[in-house]
Amino acid sequence: MSGPLQSQMKNKLLALLPPEDYASIAGALEHIDLPRGTILAKVGEPIEHVYFMTAGIGSLVTTTPEGHRAEAGIFGYEGYLPTTAMADAELSSHDIGVQLPGGAYQVDYQTFRRWMDTNRSFSRIVLRSIEAFSVQLAHTAVSNAVHDVNQRLARWLLMCHDRVSGNEIALTHHFISQMLAVRRPSVTTSLQILEGESFIKSERGLITIRNRPTLEEFAHDAYGKPEREYRRLMKDLF
Repeated sequence: MSGPLQSQMKNKLLALLPPEDYASIAGALEHIDLPRGTILAKVGEPIEHVYFMTAGIGSLVTTTPEGHRAEAGIFGYEGYLPTTAMADAELSSHDIGVQLPGGAYQVDYQTFRRWMDTNRSFSRIVLRSIEAFSVQLAHTAVSNAVHDVNQRLARWLLMCHDRVSGNEIALTHHFISQMLAVRRPSVTTSLQILEGESFIKSERGLITIRNRPTLEEFAHDAYGKPEREYRRLMKDLF
């Protein structure tokens, strides 16, 4: 079994591999659909599979001992998850679920570990991906501390927009409030502000990006640094 053609590969990490390295792993890739709400990993439970998303968005969610939950980072076609697999740790450190439906190539955990140990190009690109994700996590922490809800929402919508095809993002106010760890009325108010500036159009369960350049200007320094760092880290890898 030869696996998917690299020329048609939609996951960016796998698409960037040198052809000979890609050929050595392609036969083990199995594509699956990821409906909204699919649980890809649970904190403290064994990692059974590693996923290289081709469409959709996955959320890494952190929960406090008292049960408060917030999104720490998001993934799309640019990465893989769960990130814990890179560290040869068999238990997931986070809850990871699908917030926008899509698909992924999955491999079992032991196969992923074998690739990390034997395929230098594969391990290199995975490590670069983790470094880029660590920058995203750091900037999420900073943004939560210094930016108001409007800018945080603008940043989050831009990050989602980066990972979907087209300008429509199917998300409810309730779900956004959970991801940003703010009250639902605050999300509704912020969406009204962004819509009033003609950055977006907000309907029930659907947000449409209308003017991305001005939305980026509004987000100011809440958005951009992690995205630039990802491009730098993935440039001229091989």
